[in-house]
Amino acid sequence: MRLQAGQRFAAGEKTAVIAKDLRVSVRSVERWRRAWREGGMEALRSAGPANSPTVTDAQFAVLEEELGKGPAAHGFEDERWTLTRVQTVIRRRLHLALSVATVWRLLKRHGWSWQAPARRALERDRHAVELWKREVWPQVKDSRRRPVPGSSSRTRPASR
Repeated sequence: MRLQAGQRFAAGEKTAVIAKDLRVSVRSVERWRRAWREGGMEALRSAGPANSPTVTDAQFAVLEEELGKGPAAHGFEDERWTLTRVQTVIRRRLHLALSVATVWRLLKRHGWSWQAPARRALERDRHAVELWKREVWPQVKDSRRRPVPGSSSRTRPASR
């Protein structure tokens, strides 16, 4: 629209007519005309979306390196990353103030996903668990009473 307006500025058309035809406010057309006078058609070109990423690829590489060190390296008490904690690291290391929503979009754009930590004891012994599953569980499973017809207290022999 701004470029169409620029062509019409060059043709000498009035601001109100351009605004009406393009269905925009007169103020917008006045702003565009001022930019056109100062910088020509190039000044009317789009500068890109307003929400373009504020973190460069190089900065994100630094952020990934920092996240790889873990939360404890950044002074957090446990080993879980939250969006607020990532936001804090971005503020400290990259000197950028991003909202939590922006941090989420940034991480998602770079292939990071939401993860729920597995709830396991720190003392968990994987080898012992596998051994138990392989040797003990089959015995426990087989030793359970198998129901036979009429063995339940709710089952009554059919009367004939």
